[in-house]
Amino acid sequence: MKENAEECTGFKALYLAALDSNVSLITGVPGYPINSLMKLFLDKTNREGGVESRTAILRAGHSDKIRSSAYSARWLTNEKVAFEIALGASISGKRALVIVKHVGMNILSDPLITSVTHTIGAGLVVIVGDDPGAKGSQNEQDSRWYGRIAEIVVFDPNDPDTAYRALRRAYKLSEKTRTPVMLRVTQNFGKSEGKIKRLPRSSSIPPKFDRSIWKSRMVVKHQLFHSIVYPLLEAEAENTDMNRTILMPEEETEYSLGSRRIGIISSGFTSSIVEKILKKRDIYCEISHLSLNIVNPLPIKKIGTFLRNNQILLVAEESEPFIEEQIRIAGRVCGKKTGHLPYGQVMPEDIEFALKHIDEEEVSKSTDTAFSKLSTEGRGTICDNCPYLPLYHFLSTINVWIAGDMGCSVRSAPEPLAAIDVSFALGSAISVACGFEKKGIAVIGDFALAHSGILGLLNAVTFGCDMLVLILQNDVAAMTGGQEAPDIRKVVETITPDVSVFNIDEGKGVEKIETEKEIGYKIKEQILNPVLSELIQTKLTLPGISVIYLKGKCRKY
Repeated sequence: MKENAEECTGFKALYLAALDSNVSLITGVPGYPINSLMKLFLDKTNREGGVESRTAILRAGHSDKIRSSAYSARWLTNEKVAFEIALGASISGKRALVIVKHVGMNILSDPLITSVTHTIGAGLVVIVGDDPGAKGSQNEQDSRWYGRIAEIVVFDPNDPDTAYRALRRAYKLSEKTRTPVMLRVTQNFGKSEGKIKRLPRSSSIPPKFDRSIWKSRMVVKHQLFHSIVYPLLEAEAENTDMNRTILMPEEETEYSLGSRRIGIISSGFTSSIVEKILKKRDIYCEISHLSLNIVNPLPIKKIGTFLRNNQILLVAEESEPFIEEQIRIAGRVCGKKTGHLPYGQVMPEDIEFALKHIDEEEVSKSTDTAFSKLSTEGRGTICDNCPYLPLYHFLSTINVWIAGDMGCSVRSAPEPLAAIDVSFALGSAISVACGFEKKGIAVIGDFALAHSGILGLLNAVTFGCDMLVLILQNDVAAMTGGQEAPDIRKVVETITPDVSVFNIDEGKGVEKIETEKEIGYKIKEQILNPVLSELIQTKLTLPGISVIYLKGKCRKY
């Protein structure tokens, strides 16, 4: 181990761990909060002069692909594709890393779950960015559950040094068990700072895929996995020094509840919050802390010992009660299920509140004020110079169901625009519109179309659905950082004969009327080009599928 410790952020620690692990391929799909992590890999190759020309990138069919002599890092448009490319690298003996946000796990879960009993070759790790607080996401889902579903190891590091060691260990464990490994992060973890001690660079030769697995049927593979592989994962969770207990001095305080000892179990960035609070030793000196950095498989034996040594337990975690639900049957367990802590993001004041009410079996908090504040606080809006604003104003006047997507169009759903009615997932608009009782409208961005919306269009054409598809072509993924969106208009024209193109920026008749302040931000009311409004109305009267490409330049990128 190197003598000098390096000061860095959580994301920088993961970047260095990947370099030191000799990772050959990094694939990612843009999204909050993992963009800044992927940017480290792309920027590094930029600095090393390993950038391919833009023409070469487009010829290769990737929206953003950069190579260096050490590794290849690329943005892709779909998480399943990103994971499958990584599987190909693993099979051929090259270590791979997949970087996605939490909802991306829903897309890649199919090949992920199968790959566990199928087995892989070289180490393969998925870094998934959860979003407690939903600052840049459509939900607060907790990716740790995928560890249980897929039966893989899940690291949930609390600080940069633990994250560095976790990723280094993840590649060794992946190759030892021939299974992918998952590592969960959050934005607060990514921005956290601390010192890391880098280990010597990996010198081992990664294994390739062993075809002898095909000698066994799937039912046999499953039995072999549970008799040989999963016990290794359980032993890892029980014996790792990354799952550690911190005992505080035994001095009775107002929170020791007399002879009752209090224990806290935490994971991820929440562990860092707990540790800072417990350093207030004059207040919290009779509290022990079990910090879990491997949360699946759950170290049941270690937790059992911790339970026996404490009379009452608080589980502090983000976003869901993943640990709490697995151990609350033991009784004396407080957390989200008992009202002591909120679902989603956990703040220092939440831990303080829980400790003050630790002697209560259930806590009932007045949430009216808090929910009222959360309902509008930090909500994103359509940019006031967006070229599609006149369209959204026009759509709000049409009496048909309108399905939006998880691009910018989702921001037109709330008042005052109230343009689209529903928005479920990236690429979902066209398929949702297929289910409408009468002909409606699907509003989808070009990035979402390439992600998975094109499959919805293919099915819609095949089954003769009635709908109007408005494709907003601004050539970027505007919600996730301006990454390039592939142009698949020729594919759309091949699938659908009725395709029109309208350039919003070059269209005439857009007249700004006035500016007014509503719900804390300004919106410029605009009138849609009458040629386009008439085109939309005409297409709604026609049977079958019509597609209108609306070209406009994003003012932000």
